[in-house]
Amino acid sequence: MCLLRRRKEGLVVGFVLNTDGEYGKYMIQELKAPKFSPGFEEFYNTYAKRVLWMDENIIPGAFQFSSSWYMSASDVRPLLKHDEHVHDFDELIGFFGSNQEDPYDLGGVVEIGIGGEMHRITRSTLIFVPAGLKHLPLSILEVKRPIFHFTVCLSPFYSIIHTDTGEKNVLDQPRD
Repeated sequence: MCLLRRRKEGLVVGFVLNTDGEYGKYMIQELKAPKFSPGFEEFYNTYAKRVLWMDENIIPGAFQFSSSWYMSASDVRPLLKHDEHVHDFDELIGFFGSNQEDPYDLGGVVEIGIGGEMHRITRSTLIFVPAGLKHLPLSILEVKRPIFHFTVCLSPFYSIIHTDTGEKNVLDQPRD
């Protein structure tokens, strides 16, 4: 749907609502995540709410992006299926607090392994993980307020290489 408005100068300027128009195909506004194992998805939903997912399957040519809200801490440490691994691409990992008065206050405690060091994060944080750098495990130790989490992978699909076995797993399963 294209809507029009008039400027003072008498020019007509059009805008497109949400994903309509020629370039709306490059936007997503609903979750279209890959199929995860039922056990993992059930466990994930006990502490988090996945928001949006993008990869080559969703928008041809796109790189992989995932976002979630961590709503509560998890008693499982480290988190299920979050073992140490590497990627053959760069990754950006983010954790953002939801305190409007202090956006740097994470509102909780997240623990993440990077290169064998365990880091406890209590402030909004971006982590650059170069290709080949070992990272994780991940634990959500405390959540006072929702924590926004995302990953950006400079790859069309999310894949990991397990550091203990060298096995590569690619998450590019068909969607519903």
